[in-house]
Amino acid sequence: MKLEQKLFKGKTLAILSGGGDTPAINSSIEAIRNRASLLGFKVYGVLRGWKGLLGDGDIVDLSDQPYDGYYGGTALRSSRTNPFPSKKNPESRVPQVLKNFERYKIDVLVTIGGDDTNGAAKRLFETEGIPVIGFPKTIDNDLRTRTIHNYKGKEIEAVLCPGFPSAARAMMEFTSKIKTTAESHSRILVLEVMGRDAGWLTGTATFGGATLSLIPEFDITKERKEVFFERVKEAYMSSKKKCIVIPVSEGIRWYNEKSGKVDVVYASSEVDEYGHPRFGGVSGIVASEISARLGIEARAQISGYYPRSGHCRHYDRRLTSALADKVVDLLLREDFGMMPVMKKIVPFVELEEFNTTAIDMGAVGNKPLSDEYYDINSFSFTDAYTDFLTKILEKPEYPEFKYHFPVVLPE
Repeated sequence: MKLEQKLFKGKTLAILSGGGDTPAINSSIEAIRNRASLLGFKVYGVLRGWKGLLGDGDIVDLSDQPYDGYYGGTALRSSRTNPFPSKKNPESRVPQVLKNFERYKIDVLVTIGGDDTNGAAKRLFETEGIPVIGFPKTIDNDLRTRTIHNYKGKEIEAVLCPGFPSAARAMMEFTSKIKTTAESHSRILVLEVMGRDAGWLTGTATFGGATLSLIPEFDITKERKEVFFERVKEAYMSSKKKCIVIPVSEGIRWYNEKSGKVDVVYASSEVDEYGHPRFGGVSGIVASEISARLGIEARAQISGYYPRSGHCRHYDRRLTSALADKVVDLLLREDFGMMPVMKKIVPFVELEEFNTTAIDMGAVGNKPLSDEYYDINSFSFTDAYTDFLTKILEKPEYPEFKYHFPVVLPE
C-alpha cells in the first residue's frame, strides 16, 4: 500500500546533548536529525542540555538547516544540569521539563550523553512516561555498552562510545609529539589523561610510544608504589634514548606519604549537579616523586581538553551513522527507554546497522577497563588491549629518530 505521507509527519523529535563535549557530538546530531527528517519528524535542538528544557525553554529548529557534523563539540551547547533533585540543587525541576514538552509539542526526545544525562532521561521515561531514546557519548569510553571484543577465541566485555575513537587518535598523536621533547632532554614525561574512573583513554597513549601506565582501576598503594618506581627505573635505563612517557589517568588513587592514605588528587572541591568533583594535578605529584626518588629528571604534562577537541575522525563518523540507523529502528517500533550500541568491536568497514543492537538505558552504568587489558605487575597494557585498539586505530604509527651517531673518542 502506497503511503500518502511520511510515517511521522506532524510529529516532533528533539535532540539534546549533556555533559562533557566530544569530537563526535555534532556528527551524532547530524546523523539523527537526517534520519528523523526522512521519517517525517520536525526536528528541534534543545540548547545547553537539560537546562534548555527549564524555565521558558531554549529551543532551536534543526529542520531543513545545514549542519556540519565534522566540526567537533556540540553546536547545541552543553551543561551538567540535572532536572532531578541533587545536593547542589535540592529543587526538582521535572515539572519545568514536562511543561516545556507540552509547550513545544515534543513527541520524542533523543539524549546524547553519558550515564548522567541518559540516566536522567531514563528516569523521566520511567516516572513520567516521556518517550526517550539515549545515544552514547564519552571520550572516557566508560559507558557500559556491552560490546563484545573477540580475542583469540575469548569474549571480552569491552566498550565503544562515539567520541572515544577521535579522542584515542588525538592522544596517540599527542603522545607521539611530546615524546620528541622527552627525547631531547633525556626526561621522563608523566602525561595526565582524562579518565575519572577508567583507563580506556589512557591506554591509547601506548599507540603513540608510551610505555608504563597508571589507571584508576588499581590503587597505587604504598607497596605498589615501590614496585612502580622500580619499573620506571628499569624502563628508563633500558630505553635507547634515555626517555619514557608515562600516561596516568586523572582519577588514579595515589599513596600519599604524609597522610598515609590512598586518594585521588582534586583540582577543585566543588561538585557538579551530579555530585562529581573536578580532578586534576596528579601528574605533577607523580613526576615530582619520580625525580626525588630516582634522581631522574621528570616533568608533568596535562593533555586536558586536547583529546576531546577538534574535528570528528572517520571511525567516529561511521560509528555515529551506524548507531543513528539503529535509532530509526527504535523509532519505527516505538521502543523507547533504549540506547543503540555496537554488538561487537569491529574495524571501520564493518560499522553497519547489522552489527548494532539496543540495550535498556537503565542498565548502562559505568564500565571500568576489563582485567584482560592491563597487567598490574608490569604497569602496562596487554596484547588484548592492543588488539582492541587496533580495530579502531589500525596499527600504531609513531615517528622515531632512527640514526645513532658514532661516538668520537679523543686521539
